[in-house]
Amino acid sequence: MKNIIEINDFSAPELDIYARTSEVQLLRYNEPAPGFFIAESPKVIERACSAGYEPVSFLVEHKDLEGEAKELLERFPEIPVYTAEYETLVKMTGYALARGMLCVMRRRALSSIEEICQNARRIAILENVVNPTNIGAIFRSAAALHMDAVLLPSGCSDPLYRRASRVSMGTVFQIPWTYFDKKISWPDTGMHILREFGFKTVAMALRDDSFSIDDPQLHAQEKLAIILGTEGDGLAAETIADCDYTVKIPMSHGVDSLNVAAASAVAFWELGRK
Repeated sequence: MKNIIEINDFSAPELDIYARTSEVQLLRYNEPAPGFFIAESPKVIERACSAGYEPVSFLVEHKDLEGEAKELLERFPEIPVYTAEYETLVKMTGYALARGMLCVMRRRALSSIEEICQNARRIAILENVVNPTNIGAIFRSAAALHMDAVLLPSGCSDPLYRRASRVSMGTVFQIPWTYFDKKISWPDTGMHILREFGFKTVAMALRDDSFSIDDPQLHAQEKLAIILGTEGDGLAAETIADCDYTVKIPMSHGVDSLNVAAASAVAFWELGRK
């Protein structure tokens, strides 16, 4: 392939985007236009491409040029492919590569809340979930367990951060999602918008006065918005007070709570079933 470029100089400016640019800097690279993100592993990159995201360049371990990456690279014969041995790539990027492949991709303008909610019956809302691993795991569960979309207040970690999209196995490119506009205050204005779209809101919280997660009232609702809170502290008291239902997952053996990603899987499975 004519687009293969051997890495001989770490300081080459075309490698800055892999070696010397943070994910926040990538996000803001073209402000006010959408910036870039880095996708990792052939499966995640393929799902991003299938969803219409545009690759800018690839970074590939030598052995994968004729391995897992080959078919994907052949789809983009004009896109630069930077390559070296695994140890060189790790030294340059500062982290271990999953499946020996990275790709810089262009972001797209986010859909509006109206577009996301228009035909949705079950949606997830993540309040200030900041760990990219949790974000990725929640998106994977949302896609697998019958959620139609995910909405994010501004305090959440970006689903397109490298680790989040990798942990999600690329499902961040398969399930519709967007952020609430920064002008929309959460939870008060955000809750009002959800109700305008016909959603009943469910706060997942550790409260003794909660509904059982298998309560028939919940399953009878045409539209539900399932709201999960930040790691450790959970949902804000104001958010819980504004919700139509508060739901607690029953525990045993003296365990008081689940990690937010584990809790999301239980909630999506039970409340997402049609």
